[in-house]
This record gives sequence, structure tokens and C-alpha cells, in this order.
Amino acid sequence: MSIKTSVFVATSLDGFIARKDGDLDWLLGNAGEQGKEDYGFQAFMDSVDVLVMGRNSYEKVLTFGAWLYGEKPVVVLSSRTVEIPALLRKTVSSSSETPREIVERLSAQGASHLYVDGGITIQRFLDSDLIDEITITRIPVLIGEGIPLFGRLAKDVSLVHRSTRVFDNGYVQSTYGVARS
Repeated sequence: MSIKTSVFVATSLDGFIARKDGDLDWLLGNAGEQGKEDYGFQAFMDSVDVLVMGRNSYEKVLTFGAWLYGEKPVVVLSSRTVEIPALLRKTVSSSSETPREIVERLSAQGASHLYVDGGITIQRFLDSDLIDEITITRIPVLIGEGIPLFGRLAKDVSLVHRSTRVFDNGYVQSTYGVARS
């Protein structure tokens, strides 16, 4: 497999990607510069062939109104049926494949860079040793409890620091490569 898999995610300073109920008010409310800075997201998306996300993340994104991913192919991983609005059926599909199966299939179809999104999905890809790069933007807010980015892992995952960028509003974005043994 010669495919790159990347994570690009925001967390609260205490490591949560959402509140316990999935709410992102702390993230959206902290984007005082919203619309002025995309924190490298567009450049990252331009480098990606396919987005692979979990069902919970997909359902949350649907509540934002406008579809954030344009014509970029999106595969929603879920063991349950995923409702895909007619407007998105051209670019959004669902699958119950394992992380390894989806990576192998998309690689065979010519994809060279996957964006992996969603807490459980990221954890499953990490457990399968299928993440190559992780970019985390830490938002300067403590929310106390919520859905953690990283849960239990079957083994340690060693990371290699590649870069850190500090934004004027206090956001800190770090990129790490996943070290292979």
C-alpha cells in the first residue's frame, strides 16, 4: 500500500474533540477569527483524495448546513445504515469495512492520500497502524469532559514532531508523523 493517511483535527486544550453529547459549541464559539483564517485546512483538503469519517462525525457535519467538502469523495464508516441525502449521493458513500479493508480498496482505486476523521474512526485506524500523520490544532479552552481524541490503544504509538505553529488567537497547531517500528 502506497497510500498516506492523515488526521487533521481540533481539540480543546484538555484533549476533547466534542462535548459528551457531541456538541461543538466550544469550538465554534472560540473561532473569533472565523472566516479570516482556515488554519491550513484548505491546503490540507487540496492534498487529500478521499475523506474517511465515522458516522457520528458525518451526522454532526450534516447539521452545519452547507456541505463542507464540496465534490471531495467521502466514505462514512458505520456498521449501521447511513442516511445520505440525495444531494450528496454523488460524492458520499458508506461502508462497514475495517480500516485495513478501506485503505486497501481506496489504494487499489488510485487514492494516494486519505483524510481520516472522527474520534472512534481515528482510534481504529491508529490501532490498525494505519495513520501516517496527525495534525492537531489545540483551542485554548478547557471543557472539563467530553469525547477524547485518543482513547485506549492496544499499544503505544510513537510520534515524531514535524512542526508547530502558533496563531495570533492562541490556537496551537502541531503536526506529527507516526513512527513505524
